[in-house]
Amino acid sequence: MAFSSSRLAIASLLIVATGIAGCDRQSDGNVQANVAAAPMSDEVLSDEVTGPTAAPAAPQTGIDRSHKGEMAPTIVFSKPDGTPTTLADFRGRPVLMNLWATWCGPCVAELPTLNALAASLADKVHVLAISQDTQKAAEVPQFLADHGAKALAPYVDDKMGLSLGYGANLPTTILFDSSGKEVWRWHGGNEWDSAAAKALIAEAS
Repeated sequence: MAFSSSRLAIASLLIVATGIAGCDRQSDGNVQANVAAAPMSDEVLSDEVTGPTAAPAAPQTGIDRSHKGEMAPTIVFSKPDGTPTTLADFRGRPVLMNLWATWCGPCVAELPTLNALAASLADKVHVLAISQDTQKAAEVPQFLADHGAKALAPYVDDKMGLSLGYGANLPTTILFDSSGKEVWRWHGGNEWDSAAAKALIAEAS
């Protein structure tokens, strides 16, 4: 009887171990499938996904009109004088919101062209370069001046509320019309003083 009980116990342990191994394999497959099926908001998958281990494509670069008509967020950021504001305070004219940071190479590279755009459209479009720096917020005004962007007011979102809210890689630039509705968003850097960029911005007028 003792021998039979021992054999029964061993058999039970083998069944349990096999079951656990099977769950691990299934769990791994599910994790991979979920990763492949749920890209970040600024990523796109290729047209052909061959299996659960297929990786997302590189982050999207360029124009994205899939959010057209959505209202601007009510997330608070700081004016140059440190007082709080939201995008609603800028309604009445189109707003070009650029999310950037001092540590972001592509952001810094496009600052001079964004500055030129802001100077040329000063009476027509609000160009808001909103820093997402969390530890160097006090350095933003001088940083802009040192990088050819004196026409850009140093707005700061030191909690990264906007970039986190949008799930955005930096730089990301979003155009809103005069009523606060999104027209398009641009992922990655751009030459904002180019004729092509100005034509895109004219869509908000």
